[in-house]
Amino acid sequence: MVDNQHRQIKGYRDLSEQEIALMNDAKGKAADIGKLIDVLGEMPDIDKRWLAVAKTDLQKGFMSLVRAIARPESF
Repeated sequence: MVDNQHRQIKGYRDLSEQEIALMNDAKGKAADIGKLIDVLGEMPDIDKRWLAVAKTDLQKGFMSLVRAIARPESF
């Protein structure tokens, strides 16, 4: 593994301690929601189409949240 590999990727920057904590909090909440989606997916009476829409939209939402915290310098 390469130390400080984010420094070798264009558009990445160093994060503050607060940003790191917020990023980890957001990613933890996303993991919890992912587990809920998995549980709901096992239920026979759940509308799978809407569950898939929810999963995609929530993934996009959490990715947007992470990007809002990280503020990458690239597109």
